[in-house]
Amino acid sequence: MAIAPRNARRPSSIDIWPGFVDALSQLLMVIIFVLLVFTAGQFYLSAALSGRDAALHKLEHQIDALSQLLALEQATDKELRQNAAALSARLKSAETERGQLSLEITALEGDLAAERQKLAAAQQEIATRDNRLRQLSGRTEQSEAALNAQKTISSSALGKIDMLNAQIAALRDQLTRIAAALDISEAKVKEQQGQIVELGKRLNLALVNKVEELARYRSEFFGRLREILGDRPDIRIVGDRFVFQSEVLFAPGSAELGDDAKKELAPVIAALKEISAKIPPEITWILRVDGHTDRRPISNSQFPSNWELSTARAISVVRFAVEEGVPAARLAAAGFADKQPLDPRNSEDAYRRNRRIELKLTER
Repeated sequence: MAIAPRNARRPSSIDIWPGFVDALSQLLMVIIFVLLVFTAGQFYLSAALSGRDAALHKLEHQIDALSQLLALEQATDKELRQNAAALSARLKSAETERGQLSLEITALEGDLAAERQKLAAAQQEIATRDNRLRQLSGRTEQSEAALNAQKTISSSALGKIDMLNAQIAALRDQLTRIAAALDISEAKVKEQQGQIVELGKRLNLALVNKVEELARYRSEFFGRLREILGDRPDIRIVGDRFVFQSEVLFAPGSAELGDDAKKELAPVIAALKEISAKIPPEITWILRVDGHTDRRPISNSQFPSNWELSTARAISVVRFAVEEGVPAARLAAAGFADKQPLDPRNSEDAYRRNRRIELKLTER
């Protein structure tokens, strides 16, 4: 029997070392390329962030200047309003005094007319007596005494008339001065009212600018949330509100936030804290948390109605935000039960849409 050679029984060996070296070198080149791309990206990102910080710093200076200007305008407006109130009070007092003086003048003119009638009657009486004296020159001394008495009464009436005429002239002069003072006061009031209107316009413009500034921060907040949460059907933005479907945060009939719900809310709260740090302190903003349920009623020992359930869910979200570091003064919770549905139909899809938590960044 022939014996096979030893070399025929040994398996052929394959040398894989060159291929391994090539693969390793290619991997090293890819890693180096990725590091270069990352370094370039970091450089451009740093430059962009530096420019943004400078712009924000400039905007903060402008906001401070506007705030100081607004405070000054408010102080001026308050002073002008006080002056206008004082002038109005003085004008009212002067008009009252003028009315009283007019009444006094009317009374004095009445007295003067009465005295003139008496004087005319006395003069008529004197003329009559004179005629009688001419005709009866031989009458007794008693008649002459009576005639002298009538003349004395006439002289006294003439003195009273002169005094009344002097008083009327003085009152008319006083009325003229009061009228001039009233004209000056009215001119000042009109001028100050014009200044108040102008200040009101400037104040309204400043308030509009503040509202627009809050709207810009709200837009930035919602944009940041879009980047964090992406395009999810159960979390969406509707108008100026950020809407969570209740199933994302709460179990049916419950107002307790679980660990998964807190993980969903944590990025939202983080974005709010990031944006709130940029909002100037003079802007009175709050994050309002609104709870909504569907129209199917609930009634148990914990939640007697949908009002309690919707409010308790909103409060749970507010408490979590406070735990995460959001100031309690910047938060508000409200429950609307089923009174503001998004979909009025009676279907499971409509019920699901109406069960929601809404977040709104707004003014206090």
